[in-house]
Amino acid sequence: MPFTSLKEKLSSANYSVSFGEVVKINATVITATGLNVSISDIVRIVSNATGQETIGMVTEIDGNTFFITPFSFVEGFCSGDKVFLDSTGLNIAIGDALLGRVVDPFMRPIDGKGSIHNSKLSPIIKAPIAAMKRGMIDEVFSVGVKSIDGLLTCGKGQKLGIFAGSGVGKSTLMGMIVRGADAPIKVVALIGERGREVPEFIEKNLGGDLTNTVIIVATSDDSPLMRKYGAFAAMSVAEHFKDQGLDVLFIMDSVTRFAMAQREIGLALGEPPTSKGYPPSSLTLLPQLMERAGKEEGKGSITAFFTVLIEGDDMSDPIADQSRSILDGHIVLSREMTDFGIYPPVHILNSASRVMNDIINEEHFRAVLKFRRYYTLLKENEVLIRIGAYTQGSDSELDMAIAKKEAMEKFISQGATYQNPFEDTRETLIAMMSE
Repeated sequence: MPFTSLKEKLSSANYSVSFGEVVKINATVITATGLNVSISDIVRIVSNATGQETIGMVTEIDGNTFFITPFSFVEGFCSGDKVFLDSTGLNIAIGDALLGRVVDPFMRPIDGKGSIHNSKLSPIIKAPIAAMKRGMIDEVFSVGVKSIDGLLTCGKGQKLGIFAGSGVGKSTLMGMIVRGADAPIKVVALIGERGREVPEFIEKNLGGDLTNTVIIVATSDDSPLMRKYGAFAAMSVAEHFKDQGLDVLFIMDSVTRFAMAQREIGLALGEPPTSKGYPPSSLTLLPQLMERAGKEEGKGSITAFFTVLIEGDDMSDPIADQSRSILDGHIVLSREMTDFGIYPPVHILNSASRVMNDIINEEHFRAVLKFRRYYTLLKENEVLIRIGAYTQGSDSELDMAIAKKEAMEKFISQGATYQNPFEDTRETLIAMMSE
């Protein structure tokens, strides 16, 4: 090619990096113009004055104007700052090097143990497992907690909710499940909780042992977008190991804080508030996250436990109600049982596992039915028994329930550091109910 033609070709092309400009900014949304963007594109905002950078996501477009929800706080930025499109998109580096580490939603280490080198990029947002590619849940998933393994048995690939008010003991139960679960990989997402709880959970509830465990943290002081995508990022980590054919335990605390983050984002963008101020997007977001867990044919499984904080112990809370309809079972923690000193305070009568009947044998199933019947009789007649108004011999079945009351309460109680093998739990329950 002649030199003159090459010079003309180069001079006519624009090789500068295109950028937009911030035109309006507030605490939760940055308004910009000048870039051709799509919904969910990731952009970098660079301060002209200080060179400070932050990233955000395009969440709304109005003609040539687009609205960005930042991943961090916006102090120090102003109108006129430059906006660049990030070509990598919403991808995170995932790999086996994450095991034993504590990271933020972008897989950056926060445990002071040095950098993490992962070469595989994975999108945070993925489609859930296709309905016809889901494997049947037909194997027991033991968690080492007697009340769950014996009376609310869960299976590999099941999704369960742990519903509890504040201070009832859900963090302690989470620690028991992580330590006792029969899973080679464990992924823990701590979303929207107090920063103080992170080292406490690791040291007190896990005993400082992060073997084969990844902890993803987005605390309450992080931006709503960090809290929202922290949950999706943690699920992507679990999917990485599931695709290797491994059975993964996924625990998230809490769904309520995740939904609250979306409530902040939705209301800032002008969505109408519905029940308890939650916009419609908060409720539609829950199945997008929860349905990614499960068992996939030809691959491994993700058995998921999602904690739901029930404000004022109200089970009709919109997030609790929506979660129950999506999940394959619910474990309700009772404040009354905590007051009686029964730990973990699992309310057997209000809890259910929807797949238990398919994964336990007939003898175990009959023992569970008998236990629940005796426990119901004791609850219905508790006042009569306590004031001495019940006469022994009036009801033979209630007499049997009273005789087994102490053994039943001992069965559902368990020390926080003790793990019980599934076979031992099952045999103890069957023996107790067959006497």
